[in-house]
Amino acid sequence: MPEHKTGTREDWQAARDELAKLEAEQAERNEEVKKKRLDLPWVPVEKEYQFDTQDGKKSLAELFDGRSQLLAYNIMFGPDYTNGACPGCTNLGDGLDGSLVHLNHRDVTLLCFSRAPIEWLTAYKRRMGWQFPYVSTYNSDFAFDFGLAMTEEQAQQIPEVKEMIDNPPAFLEEWSRQVGADLKDGLREGPSWIAFARENGTVYHTYTVLAPDPFVAPYYNFLLERTPKAPPAEPRAWRKDEYPD
Repeated sequence: MPEHKTGTREDWQAARDELAKLEAEQAERNEEVKKKRLDLPWVPVEKEYQFDTQDGKKSLAELFDGRSQLLAYNIMFGPDYTNGACPGCTNLGDGLDGSLVHLNHRDVTLLCFSRAPIEWLTAYKRRMGWQFPYVSTYNSDFAFDFGLAMTEEQAQQIPEVKEMIDNPPAFLEEWSRQVGADLKDGLREGPSWIAFARENGTVYHTYTVLAPDPFVAPYYNFLLERTPKAPPAEPRAWRKDEYPD
């Protein structure tokens, strides 16, 4: 017998109808949130930044690759990570390539940032089989200026972060081993999305969202939420070439 409750087709339809009402309310709320997001003021980026790419140094404007919108995910891969990027961020990265062509044809350039040196990013990108542009913010203030990373002093000033560093749960200790960095260094990277617009020669910062927002999670989580069984509570993520089975 299944562990989950069972019922008749009529039982299922009644429960499904109730759920549909909640889903419709959620969809309506999402439309409101989307409008608020589009109404955010655009802030001109006045500071000059240089990024390391596989094609050499590029400015923020050059990263748009001729389009007017730039959407980027900041993968947790700091210069102290000796074993590669955060497995959870890596899982998210695995789902990006299929979106490249569709976003490009909608005037959006998609890429990822990390603070590790470009040579590390290039090697990791090759290992994971990724095709999206992967750009290094190494030796740049960019990640700190836009809240994608914290300095050591900033990390110590945030009680939640300091508590995780001083009294880490078991899964964080394992994560530290997975990335090959002490938590005091590893947790300074911020998994996050950031968006920019380019108009009349000016680049504008338009949006940032940080974990634990659902958008900052692997795409397969959306699929798992619609499967019959609840996903495992275990917070550990695995890189696709490291699953134990």
